[in-house]
Amino acid sequence: MSLASPEISLAPGFQLARGVSRHLTQRGMSCLTEFVPTRGLRVDVLALAPDGEIWIVECKSCRADYQSDGKWAGYRDWCDRFLWAVDCDFPVSLLPEDTGLIVADYYGAEVVREAPLHKLNAARRKSLTLKIGRTAAQRLSRLLDPDFTGWPA
Repeated sequence: MSLASPEISLAPGFQLARGVSRHLTQRGMSCLTEFVPTRGLRVDVLALAPDGEIWIVECKSCRADYQSDGKWAGYRDWCDRFLWAVDCDFPVSLLPEDTGLIVADYYGAEVVREAPLHKLNAARRKSLTLKIGRTAAQRLSRLLDPDFTGWPA
């Protein structure tokens, strides 16, 4: 059973996020897509490693998608490692070399360039980890009880 609508599942960004999530899950990480770490930012994939390390993966489907989005620099303040996910035809020379790189498709992904580590401070890690847990629990609850009207916005 698929919960994604056909229109969403065909979108290039969704396809990349799906492949990235599959790959990172196989590496022992837990992933959330479309996660909002703070007002004004929405990351494509956030992954929480077993050791508590937090990765953000920004999916870019083409040159125009990359060039039209300047928010990504703010994502570094909300993760230990920042990576891009692109398909095999993306012009990777556009991407900053001091970031990680994943090549992905609908079915999987591969880390091509490891992301440098920039450790979050303890207070931000704690608040972000709590928000990740609450977001995941609320999403699961909404799936289990979609008719309930009392969910927070």
